[in-house]
Amino acid sequence: MTLTIVLIVVYFLLLAGVSRLTGRQTTNDNFYSGRRRSPWWAVAFGMLGASLSGVTFVSVPGMVHTSDMTYMQMCLGFIPGYAMVAFVLLPVYYRMGVTSIYTYLNNRFGMTAYRTGASFFLLSKLLGAAVRLYLVCLILQRIVFDAVGCPFWLTALVILLLIWLYTHRGGIGTIVWTDCLQTIVLLVALLLIISALLRTEGLSITSAIGQIRASSMSRIFEFEDWSSRQYFWKQFLSGAFIVVVMTGLDQDMMQKNLTCRTLHESQKNMMVNGLLYVPVNLLFLSLGVLMYMFAAHHGIALPASGDELMPMLCADGYLGQGALAFFTLGIVAAALSSADSALTALTTSVCVDFFNRQDDERLRRRVHITMCFVVLAVILAFHAVNSTSVIDAVYTIASFTYGPLLGLFAFGLFMPERFKPSGRAVPVVCVAAPVACYLLSLLSATLWGYHFGYELLLLNGFLTFLGCYLFRRRNTIPRP
Repeated sequence: MTLTIVLIVVYFLLLAGVSRLTGRQTTNDNFYSGRRRSPWWAVAFGMLGASLSGVTFVSVPGMVHTSDMTYMQMCLGFIPGYAMVAFVLLPVYYRMGVTSIYTYLNNRFGMTAYRTGASFFLLSKLLGAAVRLYLVCLILQRIVFDAVGCPFWLTALVILLLIWLYTHRGGIGTIVWTDCLQTIVLLVALLLIISALLRTEGLSITSAIGQIRASSMSRIFEFEDWSSRQYFWKQFLSGAFIVVVMTGLDQDMMQKNLTCRTLHESQKNMMVNGLLYVPVNLLFLSLGVLMYMFAAHHGIALPASGDELMPMLCADGYLGQGALAFFTLGIVAAALSSADSALTALTTSVCVDFFNRQDDERLRRRVHITMCFVVLAVILAFHAVNSTSVIDAVYTIASFTYGPLLGLFAFGLFMPERFKPSGRAVPVVCVAAPVACYLLSLLSATLWGYHFGYELLLLNGFLTFLGCYLFRRRNTIPRP
């Protein structure tokens, strides 16, 4: 316990030090865009930690019990997804010189579509950030704060205020560098946990790889059962479009990319980040296989949820006291690397997309602290109702809330410029599409036994695109 607390305190001091060095420029330009001076390699490496998050750190190893290593199919799909973002979306954003990517919707369709797209981002990011932080707060509560009688709401509040403390000055200009630190901590923690497990079992790296390959849980590809949620083409295509919407159409991720000096550097960052994601997730899944084999070998009763396996093995001392400290530090680093940029992106969207006051520093500071408390409220609400795997919840939420963004951007990019949907129809279409998807998923499971997976995102985007097409009208006003 003492080692865990000391490591967390030292870690926050390091974050504060990085924030102080990089946050000397407190201007709105530095907060929103990092003055367009970030090295591409720093953005790529930092984005790796932000993409993984605490959800990946805990949930991905636990997935192997129910779906083997088929999550790798989705990770392989991430690569063409990153290519689409790099060579289709990034050129548009750099050509327009935007701070908020949803400005594109204003230029293409008008203010109603602009506000609708930004609203869906706010909803998606609030829910996604809250889900990720909820998981970490819950684990820290059980491992550290229950012992000192600290209530859950106070744990969540303290974490959010600490995030605010090191981001409120430098914004995205600081986050690019704190994310690099957090990615290093996350990966080192992962490797140390694997090392502790191998040492406890007396395994070498070679013998561990052999046991993983021999395990039935090492299955990666599923080509036989097309109705399964693990069917290859469902996972692969869903992975590609999840990247498009959760990276390319997400102000949080794009705000970091747009801090690069040039389009070419931003594209390099995007592709390198996509390639790094595959081996890192393979490590997480391999750790999951080893953990389940360890539990079977020692007769350890498995927890009800796969999300609880790694916390249980680390917290109950099966892997030694050091593993608990590494695990705690790893999930803190993973959670903060996604939550800090989420708060900055939410602040940017509110100030730029809704108030249209990008130069108002006083407003920006007020919105930033307000968003901390809004995220806190959502975390506490999720804590009251959560009953599913956290990583599944994140992607399910994305399937419903990012689908309209996918449909709007696809219509804008691939339809002739003379067409645009009716301003009044856009909000209706963007709400009706997710509702229709939800009802269709229930009907499909009941009548035909087909269970939609993450491909629901594609259907959602298609229905939004179709609605925009049906309510299209000619754009008679010449564009500048």
